[in-house]
Amino acid sequence: MDSLITAAARALAAGDPFGALNRVALRDDAPALALRGIAMAQLGDLDRARVLLRNAARTFGPKEAVARARCVVAEAEIAFAARELGWAPKALDAARAVLERHGDQVNAAHARLLAIRRLLLIGRLDEAELGLEPLDPASLPPALRAAHELVIAGIAMRRLKSAAAGDALARATRAAREAGIPALTAEVESAAAVLRAPAARLVKGGAERPLRLAEVEALLASPKLVVDGCRHAAREGPKVVSLARRPVLFALARALAEAWPGDVTREALIARAFRGKAADESHRARLRVEIGRLRAMLRPLAAVSATPHGFMLTPRHAGEVVVLARPVEEPQTAVLAFLADGESWSSSALALALGASQRSVQRALDELASAGKVQSFGRGRARRWTTPPVPGFATTLLLPAPLPGD
Repeated sequence: MDSLITAAARALAAGDPFGALNRVALRDDAPALALRGIAMAQLGDLDRARVLLRNAARTFGPKEAVARARCVVAEAEIAFAARELGWAPKALDAARAVLERHGDQVNAAHARLLAIRRLLLIGRLDEAELGLEPLDPASLPPALRAAHELVIAGIAMRRLKSAAAGDALARATRAAREAGIPALTAEVESAAAVLRAPAARLVKGGAERPLRLAEVEALLASPKLVVDGCRHAAREGPKVVSLARRPVLFALARALAEAWPGDVTREALIARAFRGKAADESHRARLRVEIGRLRAMLRPLAAVSATPHGFMLTPRHAGEVVVLARPVEEPQTAVLAFLADGESWSSSALALALGASQRSVQRALDELASAGKVQSFGRGRARRWTTPPVPGFATTLLLPAPLPGD
């Protein structure tokens, strides 16, 4: 490798794409094409970067398997940045295997971290944790060590382990400072801000207040009966009754919990559970059926009893009933939660992350666009959706992932 290629590579490693381009911008040999592609990716021109990396991979000869594998890893990183979550994970795994066989442990670790970050983004936390086990962070350079700690922090936040997340972010901060890459430092600071931002709301006795992640963790570990609007469940410590697939029952449970220790009239419950329909005999009959189902599901945690005017919730063991609500509640909140990271998403990537059909996600995006809450650019398969982050709120509890006890 000649001196210009070496200098350009060092510039890229330090987060200086312009310095790298100054050295290789006019060259079309394979190493220069690869470095130019990485530089363009750092500058945000992902389409041009992808073309350059593919050209580099073709230009490298058949005996340069390691160089081609590095190009594949770089292209996978671009796909992740562009939120193309369906990008061939098998190709990334194959590239990682080539790098490990040839002793390029640093780039192999980079490939593994990219795969883990994809798993984290789509909520497959157990697989992400398993993927971390072979990595020794002490052997990684500072930039990858920071990325490793960001993954650990992300998993901890999604599992509501705020202390572990804080420790990982402290280690990530030190590693990012050692790396001296401004973009990486900004990413770590952004992740750390999540721990300080409101992650949910506590609704109790007609009043509400914001909760940070650590406060949510403490609430769920308390002996209180919590009707959890973030995961649509009722929980008391380790006991969990999931109502995620029973939206009518959850609406009734939440209405009863918000009114505790009082009751809720039948008319109010019908309006809440059946979307504002006027109460008639058919709705009253349906309400009796649904209350019976709710009573059976909540039996380990609480009783649902009739009153002269409606129904009330009585906890069996807990001394208090509260509601944990999302920080922002509106239609299509889950879609907005992913778009709130500030990146541009395709509808197919959102469908993969949400575990929903692409058609339903597209309908949600169209509704949000009509309301002026999201915007798109590009056409066809190149169409991307984005929105500014919700100011002052963390989105951790809006993303699909199990809470403790699920």
